[in-house]
Amino acid sequence: MTQTTGNPAPETVAAEAAGILQSALRDGCETLDDSRTAALLALTGLERAPAVAAGAIEFALRAHTTREFGLVLSAGLGGLDAELDPADFARDRAAVHAAVELTDGSDFLERFRHTLVYRRIALFAARKGRPLPDAALAACFDAVLAITRDAHPDAPQAGAVLQELRLDCTYDGEAIRVVGARASVGAAPVQRVARPIHKIDRLLHPQRIGIIGVSANGMNFGRIILRNLLGSGCPPERLCIIRAGGGEIDGVGCIENVGAIEGKLDLLIVAVAADAVYPLVDEILESNTVEAVMLIPGGLGETAKSREPAAALAAKINAAHARGDGGPVFLGANCLGVVSHPGAYDSWFIPLERLPKPEKRAQRDAVMLSQSGAFMITRLSQNPWLDPRYMIAMGNQTDLTHGDLLSWFAERDDVHSIGIYVEGFKDLDGLAFARAVRRAVLGGKQVVVYKSGRSEAGQGGVMGHTASIAGDPVLFASVLQQAGAIVTDNVETFDDLFYMAGTLHAKKIGGNRLGAASGAGFEAVSAADSINGETFSMRMGTLGAATVARIEEILVEKKLAALVEVRNPLDMNPGADDDAHVRITEAMIADDDIDAVVVGLDPTAPMVRGLEQSKLRPGYDISDPAGTVHILPPLVERCAKPIVAVVDGGRLYDAMAAAMMDRGVCVFRNVARGTRALVRYVEARLDAERIRKHFGER
Repeated sequence: MTQTTGNPAPETVAAEAAGILQSALRDGCETLDDSRTAALLALTGLERAPAVAAGAIEFALRAHTTREFGLVLSAGLGGLDAELDPADFARDRAAVHAAVELTDGSDFLERFRHTLVYRRIALFAARKGRPLPDAALAACFDAVLAITRDAHPDAPQAGAVLQELRLDCTYDGEAIRVVGARASVGAAPVQRVARPIHKIDRLLHPQRIGIIGVSANGMNFGRIILRNLLGSGCPPERLCIIRAGGGEIDGVGCIENVGAIEGKLDLLIVAVAADAVYPLVDEILESNTVEAVMLIPGGLGETAKSREPAAALAAKINAAHARGDGGPVFLGANCLGVVSHPGAYDSWFIPLERLPKPEKRAQRDAVMLSQSGAFMITRLSQNPWLDPRYMIAMGNQTDLTHGDLLSWFAERDDVHSIGIYVEGFKDLDGLAFARAVRRAVLGGKQVVVYKSGRSEAGQGGVMGHTASIAGDPVLFASVLQQAGAIVTDNVETFDDLFYMAGTLHAKKIGGNRLGAASGAGFEAVSAADSINGETFSMRMGTLGAATVARIEEILVEKKLAALVEVRNPLDMNPGADDDAHVRITEAMIADDDIDAVVVGLDPTAPMVRGLEQSKLRPGYDISDPAGTVHILPPLVERCAKPIVAVVDGGRLYDAMAAAMMDRGVCVFRNVARGTRALVRYVEARLDAERIRKHFGER
């Protein structure tokens, strides 16, 4: 199949494209004229066609500059179909997107295969008796990517930025052709000064901490923070209070003002009224006595009245980063605070009695970053098994951004899973964030992201909460998924996948073949009914003869053989006891044609030790060493493949579920929810493996 008329080197294409764009910008032509557009198109080597051939498949291919992610490559529905609302389609069906610097032609083709357009192209090629035009599509994507190479908003010495190159393309069974093209150009934006993100280490592992805004008499936010610091094990000698008049509060000494600090504080926590923040920041910047600042107050950019002075404050902080040592970094404003277990401090203004932070894992290796402190509080309160090593409320990103923090954590060897709640990105910080996602994934980490502000009403709420500008949620999800993140669209799915990432991180994901078993027939069927996702599905694995024989032996021993036919999914009968559940799970997970097992543990069944205390059969409960609570965790620990356990029952069985979760078992309270989460998780892990193979592990 003839696809392109030439194949110049990408460097040559990039240089010539940059020259065309700069020429247009010098001449004041924001929209390129026909001759310049034709010159850009000639660099791609794609064939032109005067019109859409009868029956040809139409699709749109765009390279376009976005506020958050810079230049993005998009491909999807074309012609009249392009007028349809992408929200009417399942994930990745209408179009797919990728940050141009994080993809190439063959990688982008993997995403493009999810679209309806690609399916139509494949069907059309088959009807014509032609091979799939995959090589031509990949070459087409590479050609457009080459044009963008030196024309993105943060390119070094970028003079002109490609605002959009849109190609209306067709596939007619012979070749991919362009029937329409348009392009526009703009000036490169002014960039923020880079934050000295190495000082995040001082923020999270401070030796000296100061607090300003502590009441000597009442229990205001500053006093609660002080009590939490002391209550989390931070000794008084590490602390100081900035407060005129000297003296002590709760055994912690007071310093007159910021200028009176001897040496440097690693961290200063600011819990004063919003109007007092502005002169205080001036004092902090002038004194050069603080490395990191936590701004607790709200009202700094979330209201119309405060946006202009808050923007001026951010500009002042940003300017300080240009000086020799980079100045201090600022977290917040409108910030709940930080819990840093390695740093041995808790600066949240939520009293410890309202949110205890029990240690649910021997080794904490997760991080939670959130623009909303309340989001983090409710997630942790409802699911303490998330058990993050660090919990950071970011607020409105006056200084430190999502991209900054994720960039820092992407390099940490002590972090394996990162959960992030995003309301909106600062300009181009989505690109910094996507880059950090890719580095984290290449380093073997998992990044789970929940984006709020998906509706128009939700976007308005985001602006009023943390002054964030919420972008297109479909593009957001597609770009970050391509970078390697697990992107969720609701709170429950975020909880499930962040929890699963923590419990299954060390497990091998070898494929998509599922084994399912339960003594409750509906659970076995429900697991099988839940294996189909939007863009990926698992399948029920075929049990080998040795596995079938092994399970049959267990059923004979348990006197259940006459009642059960061995198959996958397996209904093992309500008469199956704890031992049968665990041994059948072990048999399934050992099968070479099974990559993961979902097992319903039937807590209400009379033969299962599911109660915290049994009155009918004293001792036949979760305290019994023969119970599932004690015999399943060792299997889960030694098994390289993932096992998801389901305890579907009411409050009577909370203790059973909690005891296994405490022992590291991945437990769900509903089989369909657990299976759906596993499908999404397996998809993400397999895609991360593909990314590492394609782009190279660090």
